[in-house]
Amino acid sequence: MRSPRYSLIVANRQTGTVRRLTVARRPALIVIGTILSIPVLIGLGARWSARAEISALQGANAALNLENDSYRVATGELVQQISTLQTAMTELSEQAQLDPASRGAIDNLPAVLKSRAMGGAPMVTPTDGALPAKPTQGETTASTLNIIKDLLGVLETRLDSVRTGVERQQALAAATPSIWPVVGWLSSAFGSRVDPLNGGADFHPGLDISADYGTPVKVTAEGTIDVAGWAGDYGNMILVKHGYGMATRYGHLSRIVVSAGETVHRGQIIGYVGATGRTTGSHLHYEILLNGARVNPLSLLGAR
Repeated sequence: MRSPRYSLIVANRQTGTVRRLTVARRPALIVIGTILSIPVLIGLGARWSARAEISALQGANAALNLENDSYRVATGELVQQISTLQTAMTELSEQAQLDPASRGAIDNLPAVLKSRAMGGAPMVTPTDGALPAKPTQGETTASTLNIIKDLLGVLETRLDSVRTGVERQQALAAATPSIWPVVGWLSSAFGSRVDPLNGGADFHPGLDISADYGTPVKVTAEGTIDVAGWAGDYGNMILVKHGYGMATRYGHLSRIVVSAGETVHRGQIIGYVGATGRTTGSHLHYEILLNGARVNPLSLLGAR
């Protein structure tokens, strides 16, 4: 069936010109419907776009929440790690402080002995070795956290190295004779002298420290009693081995209060001043031996 047709007449009042426009009803309705549907379609498109954007934002927000939770966990681990490092550094700083006498005695030890005692390798400093590369502006927070973790791991390794060095230093300090064994006055030094008994030339291998009979004699470093008994010219004598090739000898004692094999600690009383053996009077004969060779005890003794 043919679609009805409509005529539109347009007249110009000034010129009197009349124009006729004939349109079919169906195409006209289609055009009008199309025009009216455009705003509706635009609205629906905007609504769908908004929904998609909201969904994307919700997904991004969930991802950020998950990432933030991970960062919080990682940050907590870093804080704990840093706190542990700070505590360890404080403890090491306290442990590394040696008393002046021990420090002076260690400084005067032969370099070979000190190197062997410290393991033959220098203590690691914070600038030795390769560090992780510094993060650039383009790196993400996650990569920055990973770099910090790597750096803390390097510091922990170095801290362990430093701790080992400090422990070795403390062990060496404990084994180094650094205190006077008896309260008295120096009557004969180390080296060449005139023999007090026959007046001939003599080499004195230690120190003679005069003191009243029965004055306590103290061991000058941590060690183990190697010999405790009569030893000819030394009279009642004690030999203490301290480790690292170091030993001390105490002669002319009136009485010995330790036994061979016993562990002793710096400042512990091991005997009493006497006049046993080859001697002209009451005193302590004191020697320090490094790898079996006698050295001047004054080089390791601090001020009294």
